[in-house]
Amino acid sequence: MTDADAPRLRVFLVDDHAMFRAGVRAELGAHVEVVGEASTVADAVRQIIALTPDVVLLDVHMPDGGGRAVLESVRQQLGPASTKVRFLALSVSDAAEDVIGLIRAGARGYVTKSISSQELADAIRRVADGDAVFSPRLAGFVLDAFAVR
Repeated sequence: MTDADAPRLRVFLVDDHAMFRAGVRAELGAHVEVVGEASTVADAVRQIIALTPDVVLLDVHMPDGGGRAVLESVRQQLGPASTKVRFLALSVSDAAEDVIGLIRAGARGYVTKSISSQELADAIRRVADGDAVFSPRLAGFVLDAFAVR
């Protein structure tokens, strides 16, 4: 089966900037099916639970709580079924505490907004397949945080 024959991944966008969401939707349209988007934590949680997308792209910082609040609320409300939804942080922040916080909460990866559209599409597919995905610089933060000392 070729990539063109594979079922399109269902992706949900969470970001408080409408223009950014529109850009991501336009860039990813050829690669995935964007099934919804939200600009607030409450709206994101409600829609993610209703739609159960394959992958959720999460902005880390939003005025009402951000990606970690979305992830934790979805996990709590869906319970064991929450493992069907995978989370990938997509943020301008490359701060170690943001990366570690999202990974500890259950995100499968963390990439920065400087990523290319093809790299983002690849990261989404890899996260959907169960892989962990990080921008190269951020992988070191994760390794350091989970190293046995």
